Amino acid sequence: MSSIVKVFVVSPDTRSERRFDLHITVEQLKAKLELVTGIPVQNQKIVVENGDGQMIAQLADDSKQLGYYGLSDFQTLKVVDTNPSTSFTGQLSDTSNVEKFELSDEAYAKRTDTVLAYKQRHKIGRFGTPSESSSHAPQVNIPIGARCEVESTEDGFHKRGTVRFVGPTKFTGTGVWVGVEYDEPIGRNDGSVQGERYFTCRSNCGVFVRPDRVKIGDFPVEEIDFDDEEM
Repeated sequence: MSSIVKVFVVSPDTRSERRFDLHITVEQLKAKLELVTGIPVQNQKIVVENGDGQMIAQLADDSKQLGYYGLSDFQTLKVVDTNPSTSFTGQLSDTSNVEKFELSDEAYAKRTDTVLAYKQRHKIGRFGTPSESSSHAPQVNIPIGARCEVESTEDGFHKRGTVRFVGPTKFTGTGVWVGVEYDEPIGRNDGSVQGERYFTCRSNCGVFVRPDRVKIGDFPVEEIDFDDEEM
């Protein structure tokens, strides 16, 4: 029987799938989860939940191994921050109190120093003359739901995910775009651009790229290796 379990780790600011060895202690687990959730070890309260969100156990004894609590695959480790004031949990992603500059569509359209005005003057994008070549998107053999890897400029950094959209978009007038849901929040959006939704995913997990940057294959989800005990 394998000593490795696959579980979901959920905190106020993060959600991910992780693998842990049942032989590590709760104290060792907390050290790993601090790197994942940003919650200091001393502030962590870890609750085990089943698929229905019901509490099964609380990892209250730091000296016990995970196997002591009967942790199994696809259960959820809910990490609660007992002192958010010291770790700013939830505050970095809450923009409700940030003062925002707002400009109405009418006022924006009247300005001459904007991207919109530039496109209108130079007949770019939707202000250009439609051509026959741009009205018909080329065929791309990339199936929806396929696992993929997106080309990266960083050596050894694999941007992996699942294809969620293939086709033309409203944010550009020509060509085909591929919408990818990344496994980790390394993207740019949630599947929508400029108010138009093409697919749905978690915030910052969505991205749109050209087909030549997408490689289709059996790419498994890659985990962040903190040490040899996490697989």
